[in-house]
Amino acid sequence: MYICSMEHLIERKEYLDKLLSYKDKDLIKVVTGLRRSGKSTLLELYQWRLLQLGIDKDQLVFYNFELPEKYVNKSWSDLYFEIKQALHPDKMNYIFLDEVQNIPHFEKLVDGLYASDFTDVYVTGSNAFLLSSELGTLLSGRYIEISMLPFSFKEYLQARQIDVSNRYLNFEALFFDYVNETSLPKGVALREGGYDNIIEYLDAIFTTIVEKDITQRYRINDKRAFMNTVKFIASTIGSPVSPSSIANTLKHDGQQIHHATVENYLRYLVASFVFYKVNRFDLKGKKQLATLEKYYLVDAGLLNVLVGRDRMSDRGHILENCVYFELLRRGNRVWTGTARSVEVDFVCKDREGGLAYYQVAWLLSNEDTAEREFGALEKIDDNYPKFVLTTDSFTQDRNGIKHLNVFQWLLGF
Repeated sequence: MYICSMEHLIERKEYLDKLLSYKDKDLIKVVTGLRRSGKSTLLELYQWRLLQLGIDKDQLVFYNFELPEKYVNKSWSDLYFEIKQALHPDKMNYIFLDEVQNIPHFEKLVDGLYASDFTDVYVTGSNAFLLSSELGTLLSGRYIEISMLPFSFKEYLQARQIDVSNRYLNFEALFFDYVNETSLPKGVALREGGYDNIIEYLDAIFTTIVEKDITQRYRINDKRAFMNTVKFIASTIGSPVSPSSIANTLKHDGQQIHHATVENYLRYLVASFVFYKVNRFDLKGKKQLATLEKYYLVDAGLLNVLVGRDRMSDRGHILENCVYFELLRRGNRVWTGTARSVEVDFVCKDREGGLAYYQVAWLLSNEDTAEREFGALEKIDDNYPKFVLTTDSFTQDRNGIKHLNVFQWLLGF
């Protein structure tokens, strides 16, 4: 087993704490997320922590299935018996299977190891169908999913060794660095080599996702139609869309495509963790609605690859994009809110079932903007917390609605 130096790694504390809380529990730990979002590094950090807790190095078994030499010409059963031979018969064995979806019939390998004595099994995967298909069916009730996201704004600054407790920093400039470059951990490490290095890195990752995780897996022949769909969604982040509206727009641009095909493309993109779908929430009936979803892009830097830097001028929707993922990081289920005369950016339900409402705007630059943001929340007739998040330096609450500086909120001040 190889564990890299921990010196320059950002400790993803919330994810690390989750793994530690499930240590030795009779559950398979499944870490999912976008390629290069930090899943492999998290496993390395966790192994390092196990060693600190007194676990012997020979109790750790690590397989990286992104390396072909680990699995070429080997069946799942070959790998099963190979791993079994390395296990201690009377001590706990911590088994880590990285990008396990690359193994045909991987669910049998995972189930066999899980059923063995003295095993604690951890797997990662870059496709949500990992759990919605064979593995989820086979292991129903026997696994816990930990969904991993790229760096938060705070983690990004920490990776750049910037003191986030210094409230006199130019957070607006740093935020533009964050969304113009990338939140992917290894991409942040490339920034010293220049912006072009980051774009090349993001382009390579997206190409791999499209080729390996989507077009090959789902046998997509019309790549032009697929990429047109991707670019359309990227250019409309934070706006309500439907497969039919996308298909109709693309048809006007000369791309013949059926709405059912668009629906499949969206499903594949969400399953690969490139986009996250947010359903609407009926503010009156307090229930989820099934139409006109919004989509958010997991890394704002990918906008530069998909639609060019011009899109980065849409700072309001990009800020909304970042707030959405921060709400997820904090353990919320998230919807967009709607009623007859009300649209609310985010409706959140926390782990205890409590609701909260959020409006996001770049600035409350005039009375009309302030009225739109506060007015929407004032029309909601309940006593749950309500927030307006903006970049304004000076904030002013109104009728019990909290007005917060979004940079301070993102950093947890």
